[in-house]
Amino acid sequence: MCVESDECEIEGCSSSDEVHTLSGSMSPTLKSSADLHPCKPGQKFRAALLRCRSPLVAAGILSFGNVLNYMDRYTVAGVLLDIQKHFDVGDSGAGLLQTVFICSFMIAAPIFGYLGDRFNRKVILSCGIFFWSFVTLLSSFITKDYYWLLVLSRCLVGIGESSYSSISPTIIGDLFTNNKRTVMLSVFYLAIPLGSGLGYILGSIAKDAGGDWFWALRVSPMLGLTAGTLIFIFVPEPKRGSADHIAGRIKTRTSWLCDMKALAKNRSYVFSSLASAAVSFATGAFGIWIPQYLVRAQVVQKTALICTNQPCSSKDSLIFGAITCVTGLLGVVIGAVTTRLCRQKTERADPLVCAVSMLGSAIFICLIFVVAKKSIVGAYICIFIGETLLFLNWAITADILMYVVIPTRRATAVAFQGFTSHLLGDAGSPYLIGLISDSLQESYATSALWQFLSLGYALMLCPFVIVLGGMFFLATALFFLDDRDKAENQVNQLSRSLSTVKVTK
Repeated sequence: MCVESDECEIEGCSSSDEVHTLSGSMSPTLKSSADLHPCKPGQKFRAALLRCRSPLVAAGILSFGNVLNYMDRYTVAGVLLDIQKHFDVGDSGAGLLQTVFICSFMIAAPIFGYLGDRFNRKVILSCGIFFWSFVTLLSSFITKDYYWLLVLSRCLVGIGESSYSSISPTIIGDLFTNNKRTVMLSVFYLAIPLGSGLGYILGSIAKDAGGDWFWALRVSPMLGLTAGTLIFIFVPEPKRGSADHIAGRIKTRTSWLCDMKALAKNRSYVFSSLASAAVSFATGAFGIWIPQYLVRAQVVQKTALICTNQPCSSKDSLIFGAITCVTGLLGVVIGAVTTRLCRQKTERADPLVCAVSMLGSAIFICLIFVVAKKSIVGAYICIFIGETLLFLNWAITADILMYVVIPTRRATAVAFQGFTSHLLGDAGSPYLIGLISDSLQESYATSALWQFLSLGYALMLCPFVIVLGGMFFLATALFFLDDRDKAENQVNQLSRSLSTVKVTK
């Protein structure tokens, strides 16, 4: 064991107390305890670094990065009204910002999924964060004559963020298993509502502090650079399947085409991906338009005036952001606890909990548009309950994927689930809602009441899509056990076949 010159021991420098890395390998031995010698500074630093590379630290850093991803995504939504006034664009033009972001995100996802199953994942994650941070910072300097540049920048940011969302859950999947994995994925996916809510709050506060909406785009890049550095230094690259104790047994890798055929035949994966698309459709539309809808509701109630000069009021974005943070925390925690309890009653608990929460959410989201004209407080209460129920399924959906897909194709599965959910969900929903709203406003463009009603009618599409998502989760429950058993059997067959080959040699 290494000691300082006064013979005090340095933990982690021992060969007898070997240091296990998360990849399953051992740290190189220094010297036997019989040959004590002073530790070199590099050895002490390396030992300290290995101690910091625990699964919990890695999961925490990855969750922090996910918060920043979603915070940056919804910072624009927090200052959307100011962007509309600054660039003089309508509802459909404003919705285009989110649509191009999601389109580039979903197109890049399969590419990063392929790379994530074959190359160093943490390097891809770090490069992705550095890229979108740089692009977001540059976009804050775009002038009013170049709205197309702002649209293009959101497209590039989508590519950078796609790398993170496609790959990072698979690292957590290789660090934990069973209930621990459910808990850690719950913490990781808490970042979706938490980061989204913080995006509204950050955008509003930065705008008010700087006196201009551009400042909202200059905070998250600094945090992004920090997260990218932490990931590169402290997050390990675990062997695929290490948490499931198969990392040393699966040496071969199936082709990409074979992976895609297997996923297409996996019924639980297909139906849960379609259900995830329904969730994305609703959250994408709500994230962009609900603050705007509440502003218009207050104008109709004559408790607020139409914004004509910048900066516009940020009150509703702040409140909606705070509600999203709280409901996200409650939803993810309630979802994890409920699923864990229900697993004691039925092995189909995961998809069933998701289905019930989706159907319940649709009821309260419908009520938002009933009470908003008369009571903003009542609308906020319905938003609170509806969002809490909707956010129950984020982490559970990811856990379903981990159960029914073998470890060596999980990054591809996550990427294509993201691709499907965005393609059928929030890639088009913000623009579609804005387009319907603009179409309904054509005859009464100057009427504040009709501006409010038209956006409400457009948003009424969301509850129906959520009900459809609940049906898809019920379909997932029918096939969940069969697909889970197939995945386990496939892993065992691969392991046995490889052992047979070794013995034959």
